[in-house]
Amino acid sequence: MNKKFYIELIFLILLGIVTSLSLPPYNYVIINFFTLSFFFIFLIKRSKTTHNKKLFFLYGWLFGFGYFISNIYWVTISLTFDESFKYLIPIALIVIPAFLAIFYGVITYLFIIFKQKKLISSFLFFSLIFGIIEFIRGFILTGFPWNLIAYSFSNQLKIISITSIIGTYGFNLFCISLFISPAIFFLRETKKDILVSGVFIIMISIFYIYGSSYENKFKASDIDTNFFKIRIIGSNISLDRFYKDIDSASVIKDLIEISDPKKEEKTIFVWPEGILPDILQKELVTYNWLFKERFNDNHLLVIGINSKSKDQEVINFYNTLSIYDHNLKLIKFYNKINLVPFGEFLPFENVLKKIGLKSITNNYQSFSKGDSRDIIKINNKNFSLKFLPLICYEIIYSGKIFNDNNFDFIINISEDGWFGKSVGPKQHFAHSIFRSIESGKYILRSANNGIAAIINPLGDIEQKIDFGKSGYIDFYESRKIQPTIFSQHGNKIFGILILMYIFLIISFNRNKNE
Repeated sequence: MNKKFYIELIFLILLGIVTSLSLPPYNYVIINFFTLSFFFIFLIKRSKTTHNKKLFFLYGWLFGFGYFISNIYWVTISLTFDESFKYLIPIALIVIPAFLAIFYGVITYLFIIFKQKKLISSFLFFSLIFGIIEFIRGFILTGFPWNLIAYSFSNQLKIISITSIIGTYGFNLFCISLFISPAIFFLRETKKDILVSGVFIIMISIFYIYGSSYENKFKASDIDTNFFKIRIIGSNISLDRFYKDIDSASVIKDLIEISDPKKEEKTIFVWPEGILPDILQKELVTYNWLFKERFNDNHLLVIGINSKSKDQEVINFYNTLSIYDHNLKLIKFYNKINLVPFGEFLPFENVLKKIGLKSITNNYQSFSKGDSRDIIKINNKNFSLKFLPLICYEIIYSGKIFNDNNFDFIINISEDGWFGKSVGPKQHFAHSIFRSIESGKYILRSANNGIAAIINPLGDIEQKIDFGKSGYIDFYESRKIQPTIFSQHGNKIFGILILMYIFLIISFNRNKNE
């Protein structure tokens, strides 16, 4: 009996690990039909023979641990750049997946606590609590909505076009049901149960047809051409500049060279997040001598650069997107709202700093949170545009990330060097595809040590600079699309889907009783 128990534990961890192969950059979607179905079958079988309900928390936790340890291992790479953090690597490698796996343990525990008598009700209830808990994971304790099962469809743009209506969490709920639907065939109680599997196959076909129609409508729309260019920079500058005595002027020279400004071309240059770590927002002007030869009043610079402010005796630092004119006069700026725990701020800092801990991405103190995310508007003789700023990690959040639809596109700047050469940068980039479809907006993504790209509202990558490369891409024409349903209502749509699932569960239970 003990030997069988330990085999089951290993089996559940392996199921979670194999499920990770469905995520970017591998995207072996078909794997989920096997792993998630096996997981559901295992839970159903054990629900009939196991009386210790606490074991079900362990079952879910083991699956989640295998899943997360194999797809977010790259978090520990950020600890390799500073010698003072290296002792934390084995701890972080285990503790972070172990914590995230708790959410999966809660899923399976609730599944057995509120055990449904009918197979279809169990199927719908499992999907429902899985979807809800994943939603909670995306918001609790600042949230970490990384690697939802839905992201396994990142390469299937026609199918994920449905997120323009139901959003990523709504689509994630559907994906969970879709992937465990084959289990219904093996566990079926009546022939009618098989119809459930068929319904989800039909639904994914409907999503594909909708996506095709959505694509045709988009491609038939008029093309607007700007009278200026937005030049998105992709760079491959080493993170050594954070920890070694790297000359900031040399980094600026490299970025200017990559940008290749032409004096007669009206151009807005977009440089990555935190690309000049030793220079604060108000200090950049002292490097004006580097820009004078190549920049003039036809140019603007959008750059990720840290800033600070003083409130009475308290100094606050911010991760900031700043816009400068050609003389490096600050025009507009946005302070990042969604900060990375331990990366950009240290939770319980007053306590943890006493044992030598600090935030990873700067050498002074935790970043402070910005006040609000507003549309940035620029309107002068050379440029007229409105854009939504998102810095790095902020692109992973699905929901109503803006209150005003009246803007032209999203600018996302990122530093992906903290992920190393792992799958992290590809996973991070995949979130951008989903945000472009949800919002119905172009995303202009500038990244250092990552993927820079222009992504249209279909999620299609129109241009990109591959990982590990340096260069630029120009955005000067676009097609307009009507505001998406999701961009107008956000995760209220997900709430409606939850109510629909609850209605179906009650209906199937009622039919059983009758």
